Amino acid sequence: MASSLLTRIPAPGKFGYSDFLDGNLEPIDSGIALTFRAPHSFTGEDVLELHGHGSPIVLQMLVQRCLELGGRIARPGEFSERAYLNGQMDLAQAEAIADLIESQTRSAARLALRSLKGAFSDKVRELARAVTELRVMVEASIDFPDEEMELLDDEALTWELENQLSICEEIRSRARQGRVLRDGLRVVLIGPPNAGKSSLLNRMTGENRAIVSAVPGTTRDTLEQAVEVDGLYVEVVDTAGIRDTDNEIESEGVRRARLAQGEADLVLFVVDDAAASREDIRVLVGSQDDQAVLLVRNKVDISCCQGSRHDNEVCVSALTGQGMDELNRRIRAVAGCRENEAGLFLARQRHLDALERAGSCLKAGLEQQRRHRARELLAEDLAACQKSLGEITGEVSSDELLGLIFSTFCIGK
Repeated sequence: MASSLLTRIPAPGKFGYSDFLDGNLEPIDSGIALTFRAPHSFTGEDVLELHGHGSPIVLQMLVQRCLELGGRIARPGEFSERAYLNGQMDLAQAEAIADLIESQTRSAARLALRSLKGAFSDKVRELARAVTELRVMVEASIDFPDEEMELLDDEALTWELENQLSICEEIRSRARQGRVLRDGLRVVLIGPPNAGKSSLLNRMTGENRAIVSAVPGTTRDTLEQAVEVDGLYVEVVDTAGIRDTDNEIESEGVRRARLAQGEADLVLFVVDDAAASREDIRVLVGSQDDQAVLLVRNKVDISCCQGSRHDNEVCVSALTGQGMDELNRRIRAVAGCRENEAGLFLARQRHLDALERAGSCLKAGLEQQRRHRARELLAEDLAACQKSLGEITGEVSSDELLGLIFSTFCIGK
């Protein structure tokens, strides 16, 4: 393909300027060409890269010429898939490419890049290696009790299990926070009419997205707007004021507000600090069970509120911006975000599920060791833990354990 397309083929790993030729040897475009020889490329295969001009019609003609020469259109994610299959990266790193492309905040992009460079995978592999070595010790003590080898006693084995469980939970905690930075937070504004929910939405987004009026019941439908809160992607949903009404349209708005409330990661109950009664607040806040709720006392520029009265509330003024920094801090706190994102990993739900299973296996194994000293059952729990961790990076292999056993111990001497 290179010899048919280019007037000059650059040496592997070098770039060169060339015309890109059609079937009649007429130039389609001119630009930079690069060649890579396996395994020194992104996919680990022989690769030709063409860097042309950005005209859609020119690029279409160039792609068509490549198809004529025997190429085909890549499937979605196929380059990353080939890189994974050829051992250029593990599964978690391949997924980080998509996360980097889809990042909606600077924090998410930074964490995706860390995962792409292997920060998350390295931690998982380090834990998996420690679990595997522990399993080697346990398996060896079962299968080769008469061999002269240094094995862990029950007390040391218990300590090792506790240590690995602690490390697993720490990785999962960091990954969980990273997932929030990746997927964002859905924040729903709920409250009575004229509490200033629409004004608060406008203040949070920095735009006049919602109609603001002194007339009660102005908002009849949900209004969604994305905003970045100190590096956290937040989807803010404004809703109709909650009250009893005979108006059919407003009643539908209240129904949709309650529906949005049930789908929220965080509910901001917005009240007029000068007008809301204790009963209003009690009914509103008490309407949810275990959902994350923050009471927002709005219009404090009128009520002259000097600060939050309780841990689950914050005083703000959507008109002046007073208290918005504190509100943003509370939102990040609910999301579990640290002030410093160092050490966090951008993870997906499947990673969290695998880490949860791995932690459960370690807990079960620790229980077997503490109660029954049942090393056969402990070995099975460690094997299941090893498998769960291997699912994250795509490195599940039964041969790995055998190789470790025979390379670590001089069995059968």
